[in-house]
Amino acid sequence: MELMEKILIQATRREITGKKVSVLRRQGKLPGVMYGRHIEPTPILMDLRAASKTFFKLSASSVVTIELDGEEYPALVREKQRDFIKNILKHVDLQVVSMKEKIHSMVTVELIGLSPAIKNMNGVVVQNLNQIEIEALPQDLPDHLELDLTSLENIGDSLLVSDLEVSDKVSILSNPDETVVVITGAAQEIEEEEEEEEIDEFAEGDEEPEISEQRGKKEEEGEEE
Repeated sequence: MELMEKILIQATRREITGKKVSVLRRQGKLPGVMYGRHIEPTPILMDLRAASKTFFKLSASSVVTIELDGEEYPALVREKQRDFIKNILKHVDLQVVSMKEKIHSMVTVELIGLSPAIKNMNGVVVQNLNQIEIEALPQDLPDHLELDLTSLENIGDSLLVSDLEVSDKVSILSNPDETVVVITGAAQEIEEEEEEEEIDEFAEGDEEPEISEQRGKKEEEGEEE
């Protein structure tokens, strides 16, 4: 479990709202809004490229500190609107939190280690849960949780939510009996079964497939931005 270091982003108050914010982006600014239990919704502006580069690296449980009017506000990134063509952000929603109040957050589960069942039996890892819900103080939120696969020695072995290790400052809210990962049958056997099913389906057909020489017309649809 890793904790994120303090990340600071400079911001100024934003007077322009609505559709006119596109002008601000052309000026190299990233519009956003800060909100929370202890603050009125506040439109803000940040440096577009610097902030975009920082926000891209943050997870849903990462705390970022916004400096506004000489004060620092710890916040979680709740929504990121992205321009995938230019690879920059268009807008960011930030939830201001209290460092003294516990909050709920979804955290990614990352798999580490090599399962003996994969190495020796050609097993396949199936991850049923990619994220789990936790509760902690903002400064204690882990960036992710790691799950070691080295204990999975046989086909059918699995690890549950209860097998995840967290510090005593973090509470797991997800069902402890839910399966996170399971080792399924050998990859080679799965491929052979799929091939046999395809052969059986072809054999069961009463007639050979009819081949049509007529070509269809390709429809092109415009894409709206």
